[in-house]
Amino acid sequence: MLVTTKAIVLSAIKYSDTSLIVKCYTESEGVKSYMLKGVLAAKRGKLKASYFQPLTQLEIVANHRGKGTLERLSEVRVLYYFQSIHIDIIKNSIVFFLSETLASVLQEEEENKSMFKFIESSIQWLDTHEEVANFHIFFLLKLSRYLGFQPYEIMEDAKYFDLQEAEYTSIKPKHSYLSEDQLQLFNAFLGSDYDTFVYIRASKATRKELLKAIIRFYQFHLHGFREPKSLDVLDQLFG
Repeated sequence: MLVTTKAIVLSAIKYSDTSLIVKCYTESEGVKSYMLKGVLAAKRGKLKASYFQPLTQLEIVANHRGKGTLERLSEVRVLYYFQSIHIDIIKNSIVFFLSETLASVLQEEEENKSMFKFIESSIQWLDTHEEVANFHIFFLLKLSRYLGFQPYEIMEDAKYFDLQEAEYTSIKPKHSYLSEDQLQLFNAFLGSDYDTFVYIRASKATRKELLKAIIRFYQFHLHGFREPKSLDVLDQLFG
């Protein structure tokens, strides 16, 4: 079936000397993977390797044959050209971290337009704003709502947040949990939006520990999710 849809590039893996396997999150059918034969060798043509950088936003025309198959792209155009991401080392590092995370957590081949819109608009926000030190934490916590394990409401009077059960509690959990400074910061991010999360203040150490706790939060609720390799780079930049 020939499909025209928006798509966000999650990863591009070299296959042989001239080809790529590209994983995208599409607006119409969720995650899809495409075989791009000869794209690394082609000097002319509709498909260019430069289109498939992490989190690039595209419109694609593709032949979707079925679930679990490598599909074919026939046309591609860039819908949004990055203004600063590719020249800003901090934003670029955040993009690699987010693309690695998204490639791991997004698995379903089904439509989810609200999540697609969230990811699309968030990337554009990152590209057009300067205060981005909190962005990856804000993004991960907001994404958890679309993935189904963000708490429904903030309980300011709770002493702990149980990461494994995804719930607030006044009784100290036996295993992984948030308390004190981390819990206050967690609640601040959950209650923020694009206009306010940039004003959240925290020490580098507290922010670093919260990010690692959020990674554990993801690991508890998403089967097979592993700590992103690019987390080390963020630690160096923000730690």
